Amino acid sequence: MSTLPFEGAISAFYKRNAPDTVRKSVKEANGKPILNAPYPYEGRMPKAEYEETLNKLQIELVKMQAWSQHKGERICVVFEGRDTAGKGGAIKRFSEHMNPRATRIVALSTPTNREANQWYFQRYIEQMPAKGETCLFDRSWYNRGVVEKVFGFCTDDQRQAFFKQLPDFEKLITEDGIRLFKIWLNISQAEQLNRMLSREHDPLKQWKLSQIDVDGLSHWEEYSDAISETLHLTHEIYAPWTVIRADDKRRARIESIRLVLSQIDYDGKKDKVVGEVDPKICGGPALIHA
Repeated sequence: MSTLPFEGAISAFYKRNAPDTVRKSVKEANGKPILNAPYPYEGRMPKAEYEETLNKLQIELVKMQAWSQHKGERICVVFEGRDTAGKGGAIKRFSEHMNPRATRIVALSTPTNREANQWYFQRYIEQMPAKGETCLFDRSWYNRGVVEKVFGFCTDDQRQAFFKQLPDFEKLITEDGIRLFKIWLNISQAEQLNRMLSREHDPLKQWKLSQIDVDGLSHWEEYSDAISETLHLTHEIYAPWTVIRADDKRRARIESIRLVLSQIDYDGKKDKVVGEVDPKICGGPALIHA
């Protein structure tokens, strides 16, 4: 009997069902991050550079939060992406030095029976930031556009209603003054499988895996279609998507923070430290096809 979670289903997929090119990349990587073309950098961001840059940006985050608390600003950052894309890691680096009294991480579980019978957006409205708060969503209302579509958790009519109502929903919250940032962390199929195999064999990370993660390995193309459609239908001038190539976790974390800081003029901001997002790995919805 396997001691691995889900009876070693991830390893089994790697050995029997993964595309040959994916299996080859994973094997050659030997546990290291996979940065195959079209990723624009040959290697990971050097650790020393990453830690120095992260520290400086986190100082800017603390300053930004102090300003937002004083001004009563409301900041909402949505982190989306496939399983293992690095949402939790990015959120951790974003929030680890911020005031916990004014920072909330929202990671909602499966809807209760009552929530499932409410208006779809209702339970997300309850999580919107109050004055002076920063809310970081680890997945969001976009579940309906992608995961629920792939696994048949919603009907086509429900999903079409979601797309019809979403522009008004996001326009209302942004017009009310909430600063909304939508980040899609995009990874390759090889790097996703690489990370899932690592989790499968790490007792400290096995809890991160779910049956949905395992089943999703066989639905790469269905996910791709749902992601493409969702991002293109919901990319609005008042609520745009920023796609970040996330095969290098270090660069993805840096750019997630930089994206938010670069678009807010807070007191004491050091523009040279914040800089601009890296156009090689950050862009609009079209970047998921690059």
